[in-house]
Amino acid sequence: MATVILVRHGRTTANASGLLAGRTPGVHLDEVGRDQAAVTGDRLAAVPLVGVVSSPLERCRQTAGFILDRQQATPHAPVDADLTECDYGQWQGRTLTELAIEELWPVVQSQPSAVTFPGGESMAGMQARAVAAIRRRDAAFQGEHGPGAVWVAVSHGDIIKSVLADAFGMHLDLFQRISVGPASVSIVHYGTGRPTVHATNTDAGNLAWLATSMHSGDAPVGGGAGQQAPPP
Repeated sequence: MATVILVRHGRTTANASGLLAGRTPGVHLDEVGRDQAAVTGDRLAAVPLVGVVSSPLERCRQTAGFILDRQQATPHAPVDADLTECDYGQWQGRTLTELAIEELWPVVQSQPSAVTFPGGESMAGMQARAVAAIRRRDAAFQGEHGPGAVWVAVSHGDIIKSVLADAFGMHLDLFQRISVGPASVSIVHYGTGRPTVHATNTDAGNLAWLATSMHSGDAPVGGGAGQQAPPP
């Protein structure tokens, strides 16, 4: 299958103030977030992407723009509603400090599979739609461009954590063990037998090795020789 690069949006004004923005419209990258997104765009400039798919929310579309601006060719760049932020319902727009004293908070931390946000979405439902969207897009890009295709999905922290948990074969109740920072890069290759997670939560490092075809067979016993970046 193809390889997906999962990119979280850069820091926003809401992130900086400790606010749970959720699906609130008009939340944009702050100056730090724009710088973070620019760095991510620079890291991905050496990778010929076949597509960049974004959550419809402004902060993700802004981040996607930094990535697209640095590509030599303009890849397919749609938005996908199934990659949008979790619907936090009545939690949306409140501060994390305030939410931390809610009775539901420790359940979110320890048993997210049991959580449905008041007036909003269940975390299990969030994961199901996000994983289905990533796998659907991945299969479509492979069908169009072949198994060496590399594409980007720009989304949100909990969305990316839930996709990574699925790729790791982890129960959703363990997904809070995964950290996904602003503008970070995580990499998943959906092989014929199982997904392989090549990176999580990176904010530095050369990604030029992604320009070559990913290994799609069995896992190398002992770990193998690793990826080699092509010559400059």
